[in-house]
Amino acid sequence: MSGKQVERIIRMEEITDQARQAVDALSAAVEQYRTIQKDLKELEEYYSSPAWKEDFRAAEEGRLPAGLKCGVLAEDTVYDLLSERDELMRELEQLTAEENG
Repeated sequence: MSGKQVERIIRMEEITDQARQAVDALSAAVEQYRTIQKDLKELEEYYSSPAWKEDFRAAEEGRLPAGLKCGVLAEDTVYDLLSERDELMRELEQLTAEENG
């Protein structure tokens, strides 16, 4: 066995180990996303509904209970989350196209 072969095998083992970790992490993230997908759709519908606007006004007017967590009523919270989701979907589509291309 040559030194080149040993180096090649060592390099391929490193790639295999790194790829295994990345694939496992992506698999876990996809599974986690699948479990929240329906709820995320509900959040998206709420954000574009009259109910969100009503809740937003109530928060602005101080009519919500003190200490109520209501970050969802900040104008950018849900918008940014949905935008990030959309960008990740585009990146995944691009990655898939690159792998198949």
